[in-house]
Amino acid sequence: METQARRGATSSSKRQPKRAGQGAAERPGGEPGTAVGRVRRAGRPAVVGHRGAMGSSPENTLGSFARAAKLGADWIELDVHLSRDGVPVVIHDDTLARTTSGRGAVRARTAAQLARLDAGSWFDDAWASERVPTLEQALAWAEGAGVGVEIELKNCPVDAPGMEVAVVEALTRTGMLDRAMVIGFDHALVKRTKLLSKRILTGILYACRPVDELEMARRAKADVLLPHWSFVTEAGVAAAHGAGLAVAPWTTSDRAVVRALLEAGVDAITTDHPDVVRRLVRSAR
Repeated sequence: METQARRGATSSSKRQPKRAGQGAAERPGGEPGTAVGRVRRAGRPAVVGHRGAMGSSPENTLGSFARAAKLGADWIELDVHLSRDGVPVVIHDDTLARTTSGRGAVRARTAAQLARLDAGSWFDDAWASERVPTLEQALAWAEGAGVGVEIELKNCPVDAPGMEVAVVEALTRTGMLDRAMVIGFDHALVKRTKLLSKRILTGILYACRPVDELEMARRAKADVLLPHWSFVTEAGVAAAHGAGLAVAPWTTSDRAVVRALLEAGVDAITTDHPDVVRRLVRSAR
């Protein structure tokens, strides 16, 4: 997913989620085992660190994930591509130049070759020790840290056959099937993932106003709606909850927008600055 707020950008936006009716205080926290209950934390909306804490650390690295947890993230969101040898690796782009010391396509290198690249210096020399982690390394970290993991499947612009199988196998090996959510803009791929394991939470990303988002989720066998925050409405959240779906918009650190999303009753908010959203979640309770 693309970021809306870069480093330190927390000023008010012109557009905010539309309200329709009473405030968020009337909304339930979600029963254990339901989509809402699994996404939320102790009944409150969860804070999701976008690629870790990418507003203040190099995205999609173990160091960024640790910083997100320290800043109050309940979940970390990360992006997965397949390496040349079919290993799920954590990186956003399908090419290496923007966030590593490498060049060329991610899929052109093995996981071992990718692990030797510097994935932190582009952000700041202090992060020079960061590397491109495998999904299993990220999951092992998350299991120890006690945070959930949102895994965005990146199979665009080049298709990556077998990605869903590799991801489910990694989740199974690390014991994280019940503490992860698999998400994507490729809704057919999300559906294939759910068919491999019904235990995994799955969610569909979108940046539009669908004709029928509940039907879209049903056809994808998804548990969670993940719209861009600008398409969230209070009525839409209520309808999703009525259908048994959680709502987890992305990506903002804008205080006014976050307050409006909480008022609309969303179940999680993805942000580049977990500490900003965590403070607002606490103050809204």
